[in-house]
Amino acid sequence: MTHDTDTGRRSFLKVAGAGAAIGLAGCSSLTPDEGTGGDSNGSTEFPTQDVEMICPWAEGGGTDRTARMLADLVQDELDASAYVTNQTGGSGSVGFNAIATADADGHTVGVLTVEIATIEHLGVADVSHEDVGSVMQYNFDPAALTVHQDAPYGTLEEFVDYARDNPGEIAVSNSGTGAIWHLSAAGFAREAGIELDHVGYDGAAPATEAVLGGEAAATTSSAAEVAPQVQDGPLEMLAFFGEERHPLFEDVPTLVESGYDFTMGAWRGLGVPTGVDDAVVQQIHDAYRAVYESEEFSQFMDDNGFGMVYRDTEEFEAFMREEYDRFGALIDDLGLSG
Repeated sequence: MTHDTDTGRRSFLKVAGAGAAIGLAGCSSLTPDEGTGGDSNGSTEFPTQDVEMICPWAEGGGTDRTARMLADLVQDELDASAYVTNQTGGSGSVGFNAIATADADGHTVGVLTVEIATIEHLGVADVSHEDVGSVMQYNFDPAALTVHQDAPYGTLEEFVDYARDNPGEIAVSNSGTGAIWHLSAAGFAREAGIELDHVGYDGAAPATEAVLGGEAAATTSSAAEVAPQVQDGPLEMLAFFGEERHPLFEDVPTLVESGYDFTMGAWRGLGVPTGVDDAVVQQIHDAYRAVYESEEFSQFMDDNGFGMVYRDTEEFEAFMREEYDRFGALIDDLGLSG
């Protein structure tokens, strides 16, 4: 088992924005205790102290909620306390930097999100997948293309035909320029050979409100973010950008089955600083995989609309590398490179 390294890599990671502060806010009720490890011959056992889980996103969001559930359940597997710190800012880069520069003893585990494959290309921060070691992936939420039920297109085929006949007329809201839902819509438009008007908002919620209020004709987001308006309101999903149909919306086709070789969405996984001993990484992986396979975690993910996808340490490492290359090409093609 290996982790990517680069001998010419920078000695420290420069986060965009001068003086970005790393805060230790939003900790769970489990308080970290100081601890030391090691025995008389100098070997180190794991764990010898509490495990800190770094969440690069704010308290209360989806990434934070999954991190807290993982921390709560993994304690029995590791036989050690685990707690969450929210170290936010710079589109996730503050938290990613904190993960990368922590002590490489296994007692710091961080949540890695899709932004670690995009922000370096966007010029947001000088940090990427190469600066962390992989543990495992536990989530993938494909983008969903959603429109108002009164739109002049009720299927994906009609949407594409309308866009081809009216280039640039369809305004598609997203959670911000360069964010995953913008890149998903732009990537699909490139694959379909259509021109869309991408409009950024401060998050998925206002982007959805824009469609409800008629400011935009469509939006791209995760299924969970629009599910209430689709199930009980005036919005309609046209397609999912995943490999399989969503279990809550089984009548909505995927882009792949509609003839477009394109998948994209947000994902979450776990990482550690580079240099953690392989045996410790394996122990961390096995503990979190046991949580992933538990009925309690599966029910939590299902109840909250989070998709479950598992990749082991090597598979997740390769996946992040592939995503980094793919997003780099897309961001460059869209003229968004920093």
